[in-house]
This record gives sequence, structure tokens and C-alpha cells, in this order.
Amino acid sequence: MPQLAGPTDPAADARWPDAKPRKGFFTDTSICIGCKACEVACKEWNHNPRDGDLNLLESSYDNTGALGASTWRHVAFVEQGREHIEQARATGRALVDLGMPGLRPPVPAARSSAESMPNGMPADLMPAVPATSAGPAAEPTMPPDTPEFRWLMSSDVCKHCTHAGCLDVCPTGALFRTEFGTVVVQADVCNGCGTCVAGCPFGVVERRTDGTAAPKTKRGERKGEQPEVPDVGVAHKCTLCYDRLIDDETPACAKTCPTTSIKFGDHEEMVAVARERVAELHAQGRTEARLYGANELDGVGGTGSVFLLLDEPEVYGLPPDPRVPTADLPRMFTRAGLAAAGMAAAAVLSFIGGRR
Repeated sequence: MPQLAGPTDPAADARWPDAKPRKGFFTDTSICIGCKACEVACKEWNHNPRDGDLNLLESSYDNTGALGASTWRHVAFVEQGREHIEQARATGRALVDLGMPGLRPPVPAARSSAESMPNGMPADLMPAVPATSAGPAAEPTMPPDTPEFRWLMSSDVCKHCTHAGCLDVCPTGALFRTEFGTVVVQADVCNGCGTCVAGCPFGVVERRTDGTAAPKTKRGERKGEQPEVPDVGVAHKCTLCYDRLIDDETPACAKTCPTTSIKFGDHEEMVAVARERVAELHAQGRTEARLYGANELDGVGGTGSVFLLLDEPEVYGLPPDPRVPTADLPRMFTRAGLAAAGMAAAAVLSFIGGRR
């Protein structure tokens, strides 16, 4: 008989007889360079249509804006100005840089080629100041943090919650928990009611539209050669590449990420790696680094997708205290039952009193 997963494993709670170790992501924003390779890989593998006409947003160097029915991975570009930087420095916390090659802190001592920089890149691959007549080559350095702005970049994705609100409220069974502990939408079962959209505390789930407000050609395509959009009106979100997991393959986004900002593996291992990374940054004096989604006592029981953030969750558009909307249902039903019993008792007493 196959060994079942632990009692806190969502796949075991879903009564999978052959539950696999829970899978998940660890997204390390400190080494994300905003290349959007993960977005492209996700769209290509899942055959997701493009969003709009690929124009840059007026508020950011971004062209998708947020997670949605056709964007299951989204890289946020958060620009922070002088005021925010000064506030962060006033707290005595060092700012975490982007982890980009050539933009690392000065190295205090010589490193061998086998040693790595804080972002995992070998020291001998880092650009150094060339030797001159004034002296030998210097160690790799980075310019000081600009007083004007800094970039925070983060690749966001569905959280695959331990207690998933979207799964709780789906009336058709279109959403289901996989043997890997992830949550998947079955497009051919979804009736487009949108209940799951309201049930997600992270705003991840969305019903797909075809932009019917835009002019169409005789072929039914939008102007700008936008291809026909499949599964219109159906809810969509990241599946953590369920079809790839079945074949023991790495999800497309994690396999494509050039900086290993997106890591994939067993959930417990990802949380352990994330905590080690935070400890490493804190040891460097970069104490604003913190984890998001690793707390099993939060309002969703922890998430399958764990993030290392360099600022408050709200800066990245994440709720600071996510809570599954069905969490209060038992208490609500209990109170409703007590109220109904009280009303019934009052009616009986009123009837008895009236007979006297």
C-alpha cells in the first residue's frame, strides 16, 4: 500500500490514495532581474493568448500589469522613490539590491573561483575593475544605492493555498486538488459563474474575455491581429504545470528562469531553502528581507508558492494578512442556528403565554 502524505498535506486531505510529496515554488525576489522569461515560457507552454496589444503601461515598464486569466506568471516592476528609500534607511535596515551581475556589494576579502557571490553567481564570473598602472585589478564593486529610486522586481503566481478559497466555493467541481497538493481549474467543467474569482483572497483567478468591446474584422479577430481567444468566459489560473508534474518535469517558468529566482521542488524543501536565504541576507545586514506564505498559521494555512520579499507585502500588491473567505462559515452557521433556536423558543413561549 502506498505511503500517504502527512496529515497537514492538502493532497492527503483531498483523499488521494497515492498522494505525492507536495510541490511548490520559492520565488526569490532578491535575484529577479525582471526579464519576464517566466511569463513567456508560461504562455508558450500553456498556449495562453496574449494580453492586449503589448503596449507598455503608463505606470511601469510592464505590459501585462497583473495576474489574470491569460497571464499565469506576472513580473512586477515596482519603482520606489527618494522618500521611500529615505524611510527605509532611517530604520537602519540596508536595502537589498537586485542581485544583477556587476551590481553586487564590495567583496570584503579575495574569493576563489569556487566561491560564490550572495546571489549564487561564481565570483570569477563577476566583472572586476581592470588593472592599471596605479595598481592591481580591484574586486567587483557596485555603485552606491541611488538617492533617487530603486527597483523591486517580483515574479508573482498562484499561491496554491493549503486552504484554497477558490476550491471551497466552486459549485461545479471544476476546481480540484491534485495529488501534488496543487489546485487546478478544469476548463471543460467550469460554467463561468465566477464564484472562485471572489473566493480567492489574492485576486489570482479571473474569467477570460476576448475583448469584445474592441472592433473585429470579418474573420472575428480583433484589429491588431489578435488571435482568437479560447475558453472565453471560463476561469483560469496557474496549474503549476500539472501536465509536466505528471511526467516528473519542472514547471516551464522555473526551468526557464535564468537567475534561479524561481525555484521548484518539494514544498518542505522550498520553505527550508527560503528560510536559509533570509538568514543569509539578514547576516549581511539586509534585515528587510522576509518570507511570505511560509506561515502555516495564517489565514490560508500557508501557501504552496513561497516568496522572499524585500519590502512590505502591500508594495507588491499582496494582502498582508490573507484569509480564506470561507474561514468563518462554521461560526456563522453556529450563530445562525442559535439565532433560529432562540426565535423558535421565543415563539413557543409566546404561544404558551398566550394560552394562559
